[in-house]
Amino acid sequence: MPKTLEVVCTDEGCELDMFELAYTYDMPDSTGASDFSCPYCGQTEPLEEVEL
Repeated sequence: MPKTLEVVCTDEGCELDMFELAYTYDMPDSTGASDFSCPYCGQTEPLEEVEL
């Protein structure tokens, strides 16, 4: 099963609450929320990984 990453955008002006990234085994283990941008507002800084 590919790894998944749950991410929340904490920007107050962004309407996106939370989203999940599913990616292949080829991604480095060090891949985290800071490697992506919000698909709604396009920012990188307000993304935080959801710790379960």
